[in-house]
Amino acid sequence: MREAVAGRSGPEPQGLCRRTVDLAIVGAGPAGLFAAYYAGFRGLSTAVIDALPEPGGQVTAMYPEKMIFDVAGFPGIRGRDLVANLVEQAAQFNPEYLLGIRAEKLSYEDERPVLGLSSGESLACGAVLITGGLGSFTARPLPAAEGFSGDGLLFFVPHLADLAGHDVVIVGGGDSAFDWALALQPIARSVTLVHRRDKFRAHASTVSRVQALPVEIVTNAEVTRLRGDARVTGVDVTVRGGGEARTLPADTVVAALGFTADLGPLADWGLELSKRHICVDSTTATNLPRVFAAGDISEYTGKVRLIAVGFGEAATAVNNAAVIIDPAAHLFPGHSSDNG
Repeated sequence: MREAVAGRSGPEPQGLCRRTVDLAIVGAGPAGLFAAYYAGFRGLSTAVIDALPEPGGQVTAMYPEKMIFDVAGFPGIRGRDLVANLVEQAAQFNPEYLLGIRAEKLSYEDERPVLGLSSGESLACGAVLITGGLGSFTARPLPAAEGFSGDGLLFFVPHLADLAGHDVVIVGGGDSAFDWALALQPIARSVTLVHRRDKFRAHASTVSRVQALPVEIVTNAEVTRLRGDARVTGVDVTVRGGGEARTLPADTVVAALGFTADLGPLADWGLELSKRHICVDSTTATNLPRVFAAGDISEYTGKVRLIAVGFGEAATAVNNAAVIIDPAAHLFPGHSSDNG
C-alpha cells in the first residue's frame, strides 16, 4: 500500500517551517480518503494526516481481509481492495499524505486554523476536516498473554495467507471473532473459537454459518495460558463450572476482544462532544470556525455509522468548506461526469 501513496510519512525533524494548505484532513480512513478525492475535484490543495503508518484507518488496521457488502456499486469488496481503490481515486489530484503523524494542537491566526503536528511542523489551513473514525484505538489485551513475548499472538489478521496450514485459536464472541473464523477455516489446519460465555455478540447469521463449518466452538471457557517460548505452540483452556481443562494446539492465537477508542489530542481542541463523538450540524460543521467532521467520529440526530454514509458526509463537508475557503465558489460544483 505504501508504494501507492505519494507524499511524506513518519516523524519529521523538529523545527520545520509552517506550510499552508487549503484543506487539512485528519484521518486517512475511507471517509478521509474520499474527502481527499473530492477536495481535489473542487480544486483544493489537500494534506491527509494520520497517526497510522498506512492509509485506510480501521479498515487497514483491523479487517483488511474482511469482505464489505454495503458499499454502493460493489456486491462485495475486500477491505484492503476498497482502500486501494480510494487511494487510486484520490491520487489523480495528488493529495499529500502525512502518515505516522498526529494532529496535536489547534490554534487560529487571522481567523484561519493552524494545526500543530507531532512532527514539529505547523500547517496553516483554509479549513480542517476531521474524519478520524473513532479516534485512535488500542486492542484489548488477552490476560493469559501477560508476559508472553513470543510470536503467534495477533489482534487482527493483516494477511490471511500467512495463517495457511496453522492451528488457529480465536478468542472472543463478537463479530470480529466469527468473521476471522469464517475467513480462516478454508485455509487453516484447524480453527477453534473460545468464548467465556455461551451467548455471542456476533450477528446471528454469521454465528450460524460458522456453526455449520468444521470449527470447534468452546463456550463458558477462557484461555488461561499461552504455551511456547519463541512462538505459540498451544494454549491452556479452562472450562467454567468445573469442566475439564484442555490444552489446544495453536500456531497462532487471534485475540478478537475488541478495541478501546480514544480521541487523543482532539479532546482538548474545544470541540463540542457527545461521549467520544464530535457534534456537527447539517453542513457537518462543528462548533469551531472552519472545522468540520465526517464519518464515524461525527454525531447528529439520526446518525447511522456506515462507510457508505461517511462518503456522503465527506462530500457535504468538502463542499461546505470550499465556500468558506473561497466565498466566490459555489456550494454545488456540478457533477463529476460533466467534467470528462
